[in-house]
Amino acid sequence: MMQDRISKLLRSYEKHVSTPWPTTVSAAERTIFLVYHKEDELKLRARVEDFELATTASNHPWSLHDLTLSFEEWMSTNEYKETYFEDPEYLKALYEDFADELVDKLIERVEESQSPDGVVALLGCGTLFGFASVSGLVEALADRITGRLVVFFPGEVQNNNYQLLDAKDGWGYHATAISATS
Repeated sequence: MMQDRISKLLRSYEKHVSTPWPTTVSAAERTIFLVYHKEDELKLRARVEDFELATTASNHPWSLHDLTLSFEEWMSTNEYKETYFEDPEYLKALYEDFADELVDKLIERVEESQSPDGVVALLGCGTLFGFASVSGLVEALADRITGRLVVFFPGEVQNNNYQLLDAKDGWGYHATAISATS
């Protein structure tokens, strides 16, 4: 029976998460990118609970953080939002503020409930495209996560070079990359 890409990704993740975790590894080495085709986004979202089940079945607590609406939620609290909607080019100057506040919010959420054997998962990274750097977010969070940081990543990876969606430029990062072909 031929499996779809998300099932293959899940199977590869299950193998990885069920093996014993070394304790003396760097933040980058504790980061796991689940790399999938951008066109599989809806299929992946429909199966996120399967990734949670694979994690908890291996006795690792699971904490999912969906970033999908993070920009919209942040923007809705901005007192000058109407002005920015009229002249969106002025909004670009605030993207760094958004990214910094998102990191702070995520750190606050995860620090109170994380554990060295737990998984902090990020979903919706594609929605940050154009507003915030996923690489910056991952680098800022990875040092603060005591367990594993799992990033659902719609894009590609080759030789530790990650490209979100169809971005021309990628960034180098020494995380564990798991894909449907892993």
